[in-house]
Amino acid sequence: MASQQLAHIITQVLDSYRTDHGINHIEGANLPGRGAVESIVQDIVNVLFPGYFEKQEMSRSEIRLYIWEKIVSTYHNLAHEIAKSLQSSDREGADSIAEEAVAKTIAFLAAIPSVREKLTGDVQAAYEGDPAAHSFDEIIVSYPGLLAIAVYRIAHELYHLDVPLIPRIMTEFAHRATGIDIHPGAHIGERFFIDHGTGVVIGETTEIGDNVRIYQGVTLGALSFKKDRDGRIVKGGKRHPTIEDNVVIYAGATILGGDTVVGKNSIIGGNVWLLESIPPDTTITHQPPNLVYKGKDELAPADVYMYYI
Repeated sequence: MASQQLAHIITQVLDSYRTDHGINHIEGANLPGRGAVESIVQDIVNVLFPGYFEKQEMSRSEIRLYIWEKIVSTYHNLAHEIAKSLQSSDREGADSIAEEAVAKTIAFLAAIPSVREKLTGDVQAAYEGDPAAHSFDEIIVSYPGLLAIAVYRIAHELYHLDVPLIPRIMTEFAHRATGIDIHPGAHIGERFFIDHGTGVVIGETTEIGDNVRIYQGVTLGALSFKKDRDGRIVKGGKRHPTIEDNVVIYAGATILGGDTVVGKNSIIGGNVWLLESIPPDTTITHQPPNLVYKGKDELAPADVYMYYI
């Protein structure tokens, strides 16, 4: 009886594949593997921060061979995944795809020293911006904000090399690991610090200047989406805010819209909802809420139940 039921279910599932509803990828180009891309990210992070995530100590005498192995391995693995991503985007010609994948991989690897330089500034910003930070080592091995920024900076290089799919796979890996969602297309300046970080969202067309610090739950998002005559969202265009240099954005703040500019040296208080531009050197906060205090003897039975939960 069960075998007949399973046969019927399988037939129904197969029948659902006959019409392409946009979620089938049968006889299409092989897509980049999520596991493979995540493994590449981990190898690149090891190159960016050598000696921090290995099981054994690393000496100066070993570092050259170690980096050789990591770079060569990343070259082969990343070129392979980029080739799959290019093929999935309807590029033509196996030879030209392979050559393009190699060229993009070499260009990305050549950017590693500049990415390391930016990350050095990010670590410094975290150390100076967080009184709980006792060392660079602590920040590198334990801060989720730094991991999210590091993966973003990796993915951002590939995004600007017009590599399909892979940058988003990378930043979504960091999103799952940290709770911080940074689109690889965002432009983020130097010495960027995300404190705590859970729930941070930074949209694709966001522009962030230098020396910016944000806290958990901050959203830099889109205000609305333009639609065409058929009701479909129009892609592209500046949809997310611009945050200029030396801005601090406290926990839970929401800043929306492509025309919204937060001027340099400004402070955005916690839970502020901002839909318009503000000039430099501006501080925006909520008025203190009206709090209601009750003594324990004044609580109603329902309040007592809630109180002890």
